[in-house]
Parts: sequence; C-alpha cells; structure tokens
Amino acid sequence: METQKTVAVAGSNKLVHPGETTGKINRKEAIEVTVRIRRKRSIESKLRSGEQVSHSNYEKQFGASKKDTDKVEAFAQEYHLSTVDADLARRSVILRGTIADMEAAFGVTLSGATDEAGNNIRVRQGEIFVPVALKDIVEGVFGLDNRPVARAMFRISQRNGQIVSHAAAPQAFTPDQLANIYGFPAGFNGKGQTIAILELGGGFRTKDITTYFKGLGIKKPAVKAISVDGGKNSPSNANSADGEVMLDIEVAGAVAPGANIVVYFCPNTDQGFLDGITQAVHDSANKPSVLSISWGSAEVNWTQQSLTSFNEAFKAAAVLGVTICIASGDSGSSDSVTDGNVHVDFPASSPYVLGCGGTSLTTNNNTVSSETVWHDSSSSASGGGVSDFFALPDYQVNANVPLSLNTQFKGRGVPDVAGDADPNTGYKVLVDGQQMVIGGTSAVAPLMAGLIARINQQKGKWVGFINPTLYSTPSLCRDITVGDNKTTSANTGYTAGPGWDACSGLGVLSKF
Repeated sequence: METQKTVAVAGSNKLVHPGETTGKINRKEAIEVTVRIRRKRSIESKLRSGEQVSHSNYEKQFGASKKDTDKVEAFAQEYHLSTVDADLARRSVILRGTIADMEAAFGVTLSGATDEAGNNIRVRQGEIFVPVALKDIVEGVFGLDNRPVARAMFRISQRNGQIVSHAAAPQAFTPDQLANIYGFPAGFNGKGQTIAILELGGGFRTKDITTYFKGLGIKKPAVKAISVDGGKNSPSNANSADGEVMLDIEVAGAVAPGANIVVYFCPNTDQGFLDGITQAVHDSANKPSVLSISWGSAEVNWTQQSLTSFNEAFKAAAVLGVTICIASGDSGSSDSVTDGNVHVDFPASSPYVLGCGGTSLTTNNNTVSSETVWHDSSSSASGGGVSDFFALPDYQVNANVPLSLNTQFKGRGVPDVAGDADPNTGYKVLVDGQQMVIGGTSAVAPLMAGLIARINQQKGKWVGFINPTLYSTPSLCRDITVGDNKTTSANTGYTAGPGWDACSGLGVLSKF
C-alpha cells in the first residue's frame, strides 16, 4: 500500500510482549478479522437520559449504516478478502482472507510467535492502516494477531496443595445460601430473564450441572452454549478454565434458577472477547438482560482501540437495558503487573459496567457477623483502583475517588460493589465431577448477575445500567469499611473506609 493514501487506525499501535519469541508464519493461512464501524449517530443523548431502546430500534438508530458497511466490503474485495458476516447492530464486518492479503490490506507485518505458555500465536508490532476514505468509518480492526488477552479471575481453595472439598470447608457457602444471607429479594428466581455468561476458555458438562443442582434441591436452570468465532464448549479437567465456567453457571443458576443461562464461548483474543460481548449484547433471539464477565487484564495490557471499542459496546448495552457485571480482579492493587505501580483491571474499568470487587465473609446462624475487604496474601486480594484511561464518570463526581497514584489522572474508580470472594469463605461448586471451593471476584460477577435477574423479575422491567442510581443512593449498599488491597508488587494500594473505596466500592448490594 502507498503510505500517503492510508492512515493509521487510532489507538491500534501494539508492542511485542515480554517473553514472546517471534519467527516465521505461513502467509497462505486463512484468518478472520473483525472491522468495527462507526455509528450512524451519537448515542450520548440516550445515555444521559437513561432511556432504553429495543434491539430493532437500536439497529435503526445507532447501528452502522449500510453505506459505510458497503465501503468497507468494497475495500476488502480489492485485497481478495471475503465477507463472513456484516452485522449493522454490532457494527461489525468480519472478513476472511490469507495472512498475506490481510498484511497488504491493513499495512501490517505479522509474525509467528510463542507466548509464555508455549502456545503458537500470531503477533504484530506498530499500527494498522486503512485507506484515507475509511479514516472516519473504521474504529478498530481486531484479529490480525491472536495473543491471549485476559485471565480468569477465580481462585481455588487449597490446603497443603490439595483441593478443598465441600465437607472440609464448613465456612464456605452454596450460592443460594449466600443469596439468603445477603438478603436478595425473596420470592423471586429470575423467571423470564436470560443471563449471558462470557467465557474465553474451558467448558461445562451437563451431567455436572444436573448433579450439582440436584444436590442443592434446586431445579436445574436451562443452559445453552453458543460458539463465537469458533470458540467451543470444551471441558477438560478440574484444574483448567472449567473452574471458571462451572463457577459462573452454578453461582448464577443457584441465585436465579428460573432464568435461562446462555454461555458464549469465545477465543481468548481481543477479537474473540469483543465479538463475544457484541454478540451477547445484541442477541435479539435470546435477549439477555444481564451479562456476567469474569475475565480481564490490567489496562496497560490492552491497545487503545480495544479499550475504546469494548467501552462503546458497553454503551450499547446500557441503551439496550442490559446490565454488565464484571470481576474487578484477584491480584489487589497491582493486578498482576510487576512494574511497582498500581493497576486497574479492564474491562471492569469501563464506566458503563458494574465493577465487582471482593470481600471475606464470616457468618453466625446465617447472619453476617463480619465482612472485610478480601486480602489473603501478598498477591491475592480484591482488585480495585483508578483508571488511567477512562475519565471520572459523572455518577462518581461525589464519591471521593482519588486521583490515579500513577499519573494523577482524574479517572474512573473501580469497583462499584463487592461480595464474598475469599476462597477460604468461598463457593461450593462441582467441576468435572470434583467438589471444590472457589473464590475470587470471578464469583461476584455471576452473583450480581443472579441478583439483577431477580430484581428485573421483581420490578417487571430491565433495570439496565444501574451505576448512576447506585451512586446517587449509596444506602442501597452495605458499606465495607475494613481492609485493604495493597500488594507487594505494587508497593502501595488502597484502604477501605466509610463510603466508596477502591477495594470494595460502595459495598455489598442486595436490593435496588
């Protein structure tokens, strides 16, 4: 491509990750990429008003235009790329072609690489380019490289290196017990609602789900798997991402057994993650009213185009009335980054999601006797902090969110709410036939998703994007005022106190 006729896609610059070794690549191999296209018109006025729109009206008002889509497809055809799908509501065109043709079309050079886990992947450096004529149309291009982008936020309870069984964990809870202890709306089971769960690996076995809910004496919820970008329901063993998948299904299902559960399995790439979000949010057949996500990574690990495009997808969810519940991380203030700074996890740091932090819970006769910030080691604690990318949202203006300790940026504070996440006081689940106790903020996201399903049923409508109401009515949450999430690799962190804090947010939500 001639440089003067192209322009870099904003925020697409990418660096090689530490630990990656690059090498040759088969340029005849066919791959798929997702091109994100601008909206027909701004969505901001709808976000400010809080008015919800239907899926069909969303596409008409805020989807991509057919004219813009046609321009992207015409460009693709010039480079021998074919269209796999063009979805106006998702504002996504999925293109397929050889690596050589993709490199020519987008002005990139791809290399084969081996990541830290020994997986063979594609990587790129630098920026992605598109024709000047598409400069204002294309907002992002995803899938040229396929590095893993996120990790699951669950922690398995172990003692002397052995997985703790249910019988050996009298201080742990079943999810329905926890819903009762927290005082979730009684008499409601999420009937009429659909809970979406996004997974970037692992799988479930129907036999385990049947056995688990029979053991609880609860009717088994309807669970459906949907493949996104070739992702599959692929259960393997109890020490895999199956722990995340089963935790999510069993927690959400036990809290809201009357709800349908749809699990979207996606590749662990920026393309797979984004496509999973947009498919769930715009699924006009299953119509999820709440989406639970327990995967993420520190903001510094993402490209700006990823941060922006994910956030735009969450804006769409807000306008559609879909509540997004996301785990805030399990590595305290460092979020597993070892540069000595504090880091906040994304996508929990998006201003349009409900960031879910973690607590340690002690009860007496099914009543809360103590609840503090979860922090059980130098590197295992509730994620939370201040975004270095997303500005402080209007709803947090009076929440006393501190400036970023890294940059003094006036950013979005994370989390918004919290719930039991300590693996020592965790959730009794069944994974690949094995009894386990699992904690982590991974568990809080589906816990909150189940709560939202109950609340939606109770109110007879989707409550949708609840953050503005939460912050204007903090009494909806029970404040957590003790504990911190300081981790040794960050040298500093945050301490709980009265009101919002960057460990437990506003506290434990149980009603709305």
